Amino acid sequence: MRLVSGCVLLAVLVGGCGEGGKTEAVQPADKNKPAGEANHAPEVRPQIVVEEVQLKPLAGDLSLPGKVQYSEDRYAKVSSPLVGRVVEVRAKLGDKVAAGQVLLSLESADLGAAYSDFVKAESDFQLSKRNYELANDLYETKAMSKKDLVQAENDFLKAQAEFRRTRERLLALRVPAEELDKPRTERLITSRFDLKSPLAGTVVERNVTVGQMVGADPTQVLYTIADLNELQVVAEVYERDLSRVSKGVAVTVTVEAYPDETFSGTIVYVGDVVDPTTRTIKVRCNVTNRDLKLKPEMFARVRLRVGSSRPVLALPKEAVIEVGGQAYVFVQAADGRYVRRPVVTGTMSGDTIQIREGLQSGERVVVKGALLLKGEMEKG
Repeated sequence: MRLVSGCVLLAVLVGGCGEGGKTEAVQPADKNKPAGEANHAPEVRPQIVVEEVQLKPLAGDLSLPGKVQYSEDRYAKVSSPLVGRVVEVRAKLGDKVAAGQVLLSLESADLGAAYSDFVKAESDFQLSKRNYELANDLYETKAMSKKDLVQAENDFLKAQAEFRRTRERLLALRVPAEELDKPRTERLITSRFDLKSPLAGTVVERNVTVGQMVGADPTQVLYTIADLNELQVVAEVYERDLSRVSKGVAVTVTVEAYPDETFSGTIVYVGDVVDPTTRTIKVRCNVTNRDLKLKPEMFARVRLRVGSSRPVLALPKEAVIEVGGQAYVFVQAADGRYVRRPVVTGTMSGDTIQIREGLQSGERVVVKGALLLKGEMEKG
């Protein structure tokens, strides 16, 4: 119930507003009053408004600032695994490529050397295998000592390990396993190496030309491939709103380029670390990039529905003040004094905030002028 200024003025002039009608003026100062109470000489205070806290439905939108980025699972930076000279560039900026499609070809002495090592290791392995099998036969007929058999077995195991190492090296260079399994005379392995795309997407960055030497610097990125059909918006949520954000919640995204359009998305990750500078937590949302209108690095606004239609205790946000990270309200006591009381807040909707703990329905709370009372209380 709001304070009626006319009634207050009449109280000053004739001494009151009648039985049951009290002014909302602050009571006279009293040095014996406990800390946390604001007390001053009587005066007309139309800037102080008191209302009863009531149950009301509370639902609204939480709006978070963010930025459009590539999806971490649909994005790849491609480098050359070996040193070589580029002889052909097949994928150009903006091209759509399939997973496994050749991006460029290069001539590499490293590939030739790796295949030579494999051929030598293969020959040694086959020879040591035959020697070991022969040693086993001789040992069974008592024609070879146990010591010689152990030596043959040791040579076989070493050759086997080297063969596997050189084979894995070629597989890492994307030489097909079926090619290595062919008879040696039928293999088509040369010093030419094809660099292929690890995923389907669009070439969004290219840093290579024909004749360029690549692979000497392992951090050198030749291509960036990204699936632009689904992007991520990385938003920042303040600590006070963290309890209202969770994985799996549906969101809508807007950008300045298309203010009248919305893009649907879902929260897929809520960060575990608070940024010490901004005091915010990162939230990642997967967003369907309809018609490829969203572009990485665009600023965005993420909105999600919060709150509930179930009635909750709620006050205007102006009624809640914060001191040292603790939320407070001023409650009007039975004798007219204003007592500061700690509360726990919840969902916000527009200019209204939920009070989870600290108040009961029907209590009278200062909804306008709380900052004024705070300042007067601090003055003593």
